[in-house]
Amino acid sequence: MAYTGSEHERVNVKPLPELMSYLEGLSDPHILFDTQYRILAANAAYRRQFSPERSVIGRTCYEVSHHFSVPCEQAGESCPLVLSRQSRQRERLVHLHHTAKGEAYVNVELIPLSDARGEQVLFVEKMEALRVAQSQSAAQGLIGRAPEFQRMLGLVARVAPSQASVLLLGESGTGKELVARAVHEASTRSQRPLVAVDCSSLPENLFESELFGHERGAFTGANVATTGLIESASGGTLLLDEVGDIPLTMQVKLLRLLETGTYRRVGSTELRHADIRVVSATHRDLEQMVAQGGFREDLYYRLSTFPIRLPALRERPDDIALLAVALLERVAPQRKLLISAASMALLQAQDFPGNVRELRNLLERAALLCDGDTIEVTHVQQALRSGLRASVSLPDRAPLAPAKAVAGDGAPAVPTPGVLQTVARSALQQLLAGHQGSRAELARKLGISERSLYRKIKNLNRSGQ
Repeated sequence: MAYTGSEHERVNVKPLPELMSYLEGLSDPHILFDTQYRILAANAAYRRQFSPERSVIGRTCYEVSHHFSVPCEQAGESCPLVLSRQSRQRERLVHLHHTAKGEAYVNVELIPLSDARGEQVLFVEKMEALRVAQSQSAAQGLIGRAPEFQRMLGLVARVAPSQASVLLLGESGTGKELVARAVHEASTRSQRPLVAVDCSSLPENLFESELFGHERGAFTGANVATTGLIESASGGTLLLDEVGDIPLTMQVKLLRLLETGTYRRVGSTELRHADIRVVSATHRDLEQMVAQGGFREDLYYRLSTFPIRLPALRERPDDIALLAVALLERVAPQRKLLISAASMALLQAQDFPGNVRELRNLLERAALLCDGDTIEVTHVQQALRSGLRASVSLPDRAPLAPAKAVAGDGAPAVPTPGVLQTVARSALQQLLAGHQGSRAELARKLGISERSLYRKIKNLNRSGQ
């Protein structure tokens, strides 16, 4: 297909029938457009998904897919066409598109087509739906539309189809397990199991047998041979959650597994082969741990082939509204609760050091405090005061920092990070000293998971408090 005329003339030249036939036979949505973003051809899959009621030929891709009046790069989005003209090769990224069923995240791959002189004159764009994330509230899965969230999602879409080891880095409560599941579900291993190993809760003397399995009689109490988590994850994905808590003695054996792809059950000499893809997650600074000798450097490089940083909730405050609606559906599915505008403004004014997990706990408390069908400011304020951050019922607490300005009077003060740590340590000490029940009961009282409580106690012991 040769183009020698002006840009105006080029749009009037019909694509070759062979190319049209090829695009029409593809199952994923595809379009062909020119350097002015004008759609020249669109297959049936694209028409069904993006414009079932109206023809797309002659319209611009940004108008159909984004409902923009200007090209993506002028509307604050990354444009694959611009990137392709700069790199002179195909480009791929994640975009938020309008479809016949509403907004959805789409993995966009753009392929430039050049004329006889080597000039890019046409572009083929393939769109593949990402089923692991939503731009709107939903009952499950990753939710968000902030730029930081979209960048993270783009990395997930890029690495998921590969076999590369992924290291998820982020503060506690940012959703590392959800992202790990997204990596798994978008991979070629999605039909096989995703097995999670909570490295922070496994005692050192049980870590090896839990991971590798053991033979009968391998140690006292080993009455039967047991399959390890690696074997359970065969063909699928192994998630090493809180990998920074793995004891140094076990790090050596894990490194051997990653380097050779083989392992032995405890008490066995038989060499077994592991067919797994490893995804690791941690809230710790592994590079600092490597420098201090707390984490093996060679293991760090094995695990961090493709690191992905998860943004904290304070980095994407505009997503709080989306998350709040979805989280309320999870914690109070039968009530159909609404959130007042003033309540939402108060939520968006919080820093949420506990991130999405803290937001979820706060909303669950607010829902329990609300007798009507709308969560008001007073419910959110009371929920904030009853949380661990406020610690209003605990004696000898450190003074709180001045409250930051929020909509409405009487908003609770928010402590600075340093004061927050002091308050949390002091509060936890007193609660542990006075609590007579189980750790599960204490975790429910604090509104956190047992795993988070275990980690807090471990950090408390490590600091010598």
